[in-house]
Amino acid sequence: MKKIIFVFLILASNLAAQTAGNSGLAFLKLGFGARNIAMSDLGVTTAKDVTALNYNPALITNLTQSQISFTHSEWIQDVKCDMLAIGFQLFGLPFVLGINSTNIPDIEIRTGPGEAEATFNVHYLFGSVSTGFNIYNNLDLGLTFKYIYESFFHNKAKGFAGDIGLVYSNIIENLDAGISLKNIGDMEKLRVERTKLPADLRIGTSYTKKFEAINTDIVFLTGLQKYLATDDVHVHFGTEFLYQNLIAIRLGYITGYESKDFSVGLGILWNSFNFDYAFTPFQYSLGSSHTISLMYSF
Repeated sequence: MKKIIFVFLILASNLAAQTAGNSGLAFLKLGFGARNIAMSDLGVTTAKDVTALNYNPALITNLTQSQISFTHSEWIQDVKCDMLAIGFQLFGLPFVLGINSTNIPDIEIRTGPGEAEATFNVHYLFGSVSTGFNIYNNLDLGLTFKYIYESFFHNKAKGFAGDIGLVYSNIIENLDAGISLKNIGDMEKLRVERTKLPADLRIGTSYTKKFEAINTDIVFLTGLQKYLATDDVHVHFGTEFLYQNLIAIRLGYITGYESKDFSVGLGILWNSFNFDYAFTPFQYSLGSSHTISLMYSF
């Protein structure tokens, strides 16, 4: 029963937004990279790696190494989300290719009381290509192009969307500001209606402070987020404590959601490998989300 209720909510996009609005494809609202998710899932200035494709493609501009990153999320009510990204240089520009696959398994089909007659899976997917480049001094611009696919029972639809972002680095030393607009596009009809994309506006800043006496870097971030089809604004706060560039502890808090607010996580950086974990608890007996990420730079 919980799963049936949850599927209804996610298709209506009320669980992720929980405010007035009529967008769908809530999987596009899920985060990428346990580090970003643990720090409140804003990412507009702090996702300075291939995970930037999900937050602000302008951050890709300074990607100097090739990277590959994989994130697996065990979301609430058996929802599973996998995200893979590969970053590289081509024609003197940085590019990141990404693919996201999100599944909700074993939805029961019932026409009356008793045993379920059958089950089916809900599947969402997007593939993307992103790039970024400098446009003036410390001001960078980035773009993402997405192909989106959704499958629900016997109904299927596809569509296209784009993201655009700006980031201004070192407004003062170690202070960055960024803005991104995500999921601007259109879908085919899913049976009789088009699913409206969850257009997403984010504005944020981050500041990094080095404490050499204890060999620790601390990142502070804050920002605002608004889904354009909803009435509210979410405020994000996050921090990261990175000790000896080896062990990281992260905290995040976000306002405006009925079912969630804080998140925590940790990371281990070893040579060219990053291992990150994030935990997000939900209220109303919905359970918790666990996210694991692996990244390799070469």
